Amino acid sequence: MVMVMSDTVKYPLDTPLGFFKQWHEDVHCVFGRDPAAHTVWEILLTYSGVHAVLIHRISHRLWKANWKLSARILATVAKTFTNVEIHPGATIGRRLFIDHALGVVIGETTEIGNDVTLYHGVTLGGTTWNKEKRHPTIGNNVLIGSGAKILGAITLGNNVRVGANSVVVKDVPACCTVVGIPGRIIQTKGTKIQNRHGIDLDHHLIPDPVGKAISCLMERIDELEAKQSQLTDVVHEDSCDNCDAETICGSPKKESPVKLAARY
Repeated sequence: MVMVMSDTVKYPLDTPLGFFKQWHEDVHCVFGRDPAAHTVWEILLTYSGVHAVLIHRISHRLWKANWKLSARILATVAKTFTNVEIHPGATIGRRLFIDHALGVVIGETTEIGNDVTLYHGVTLGGTTWNKEKRHPTIGNNVLIGSGAKILGAITLGNNVRVGANSVVVKDVPACCTVVGIPGRIIQTKGTKIQNRHGIDLDHHLIPDPVGKAISCLMERIDELEAKQSQLTDVVHEDSCDNCDAETICGSPKKESPVKLAARY
């Protein structure tokens, strides 16, 4: 199986890559997911999300080699210059792209699959202080919109899309779209992937459950008002046929002030 993320990189997923080939993929995958990218030099010099991923590849190797202090220092330097905080213990798959990158946080026990796209403000955070698996596991081909928070030791399946500013605290099956606080599944696409690169970037094309509910309520109100109008017309006709000295058209007849004064 070959996952093509640009016109120039075609490395099989089942083949382990060396360090520099990983870097090569990290840079060139941008062309497949950002139409604003024009040249490799532009990406290397101006894309802070790419800088953060490239430096993480180094700090993660230091972490695994038990050079934990050096790994944390390098990660802190990367955070200072990129505004992206990736713990060196996080496991990141191939071709991660962090678009715009500002304010992204990735926790220590996070596991990220291949071909994942994150936008600015995303948090992959934990919900416990215990030293255990406390951060999310992200599948392949996942897209997480800007400002979304994925919290806890949960799993997002392959091809999941998370809407902007959502807060996801439960597992999400593969090929689903999640929005809201807390996140809820609003769309299931099955195994169909629209984009030829294997990533569905149309994370804005989602249904509006609130708008749909309001529309249904408006239709119901119109129906009830129509029925009320019909009932009022029937009562009006019956009252006119049987009106007497005390009622007019179904309503009590109002007496003049003079008659009311004379009565008392």
